[in-house]
Amino acid sequence: MAATRLLCLSYARAASSSKALGRAGWRNVCTSPSRLQGCMSAWVIDQYGTNGVLKYTEEISIPTVSSPQEVMIKVHAASLNPLDVSMRGGYGAKLLKLRRDPLSVMDSDSEFPLILGRDVSGVVVDCGSEVTHFAPGDEVWAAVPPWKQGSLAEFVTLTEYEVSHKPKLLSHTEAASIPYVANTALSALVNAGGLCRDSASNKRVLITGGSGGVGTFTIQLLKAWGANVTVTCSQNAEGLVRGLGADEVVDYTAGDAAEQLEMMEKFDVILDSVGGETEQWVMGKLKPWSGAKYVTLVTPLLHNTDSMGLLDGALSAVFTLNSKVTQNMISSGIFYRWGFYAPDGPALDEVSKLVDEGKILPVVEAQFPFTQVPQAFQKLEEGHARGKTVVRVAEEDDRQAEELVQNSRTETAESEQEVPKTAKQH
Repeated sequence: MAATRLLCLSYARAASSSKALGRAGWRNVCTSPSRLQGCMSAWVIDQYGTNGVLKYTEEISIPTVSSPQEVMIKVHAASLNPLDVSMRGGYGAKLLKLRRDPLSVMDSDSEFPLILGRDVSGVVVDCGSEVTHFAPGDEVWAAVPPWKQGSLAEFVTLTEYEVSHKPKLLSHTEAASIPYVANTALSALVNAGGLCRDSASNKRVLITGGSGGVGTFTIQLLKAWGANVTVTCSQNAEGLVRGLGADEVVDYTAGDAAEQLEMMEKFDVILDSVGGETEQWVMGKLKPWSGAKYVTLVTPLLHNTDSMGLLDGALSAVFTLNSKVTQNMISSGIFYRWGFYAPDGPALDEVSKLVDEGKILPVVEAQFPFTQVPQAFQKLEEGHARGKTVVRVAEEDDRQAEELVQNSRTETAESEQEVPKTAKQH
């Protein structure tokens, strides 16, 4: 079978790559004299600012496996998220620095150089002694927490819990488009929205801003769970979101979105990735006194800690959340929730199954080589995303992977065509 052949070829190629790395000595991946002491290439920032602060370097130390639960990954592809643009400008700097190093609150040590990039697809090259689910040569994907050094580099190190085996039928470029939005959407829908595979059937769910990375993934996940999905987006994204399974689409460029939604049946859950004024009018589209939930991905927590300091900012955010929770519960019985990204490798295992079953497709809007990371950021900053922007870090390796995947898809299609012929003969 084509799938079996793909799996065998994947293992063979991974084993071959692992042996080659072993012969070359993967800790000395660079050939220039300045890189012979365990350095790697990466895009870093040494200060917060606009696109001009992005800097390419070959002098970043290769991350090592420093705990028994860690996994070191050779990055084949990474993708960008709006959070990367915000972090480049300093968003969340105070709280994320504290998360990286709790002792930093006592000193003024710099968090630079900082590597951005939250998505990774690649191959395991080293594992801690207590890692049980991965071995060198395994193809994996993961979402890198924002408090860790990112994936715009040759290597990244994560804990075993944060990593998952990559879907077999996706290339690294395709796979890199999914993990961060998947972990974000799952955390928001499950932890805050109370939805899951067993409870989402026939639930009415509204997604605001449905054509971006989180939206395009969430549409497919909810449809796989049997939900009824309505999406707000611009007119030129309607074809995309309908193609992904959206049942109803509200074009906010064709008139007042609130008025258009008022004509529809009310919703059980709203996932809001727009925020701002949208929050004010969208609350009225939920079913009152029925346990309906509003979940927003646009929260003031990091903004408050940046502008007001860690303690005052956190207290202000908690006060804001509590007041909105109380107000909406008293007025209409609606649960008001904040949704956050949460690292979760096991959750990505479930997503991987859905991908290999054809229920979730990668949505890649643009691809850039590793040499053009600033251009990739510029593309993302233009807004109106129709999926994800991906950076190909290991060009040659990913070309081979894409050829393998394409060959497998061709053989699968041919075998499916042969089945009716065989059945007819018998």
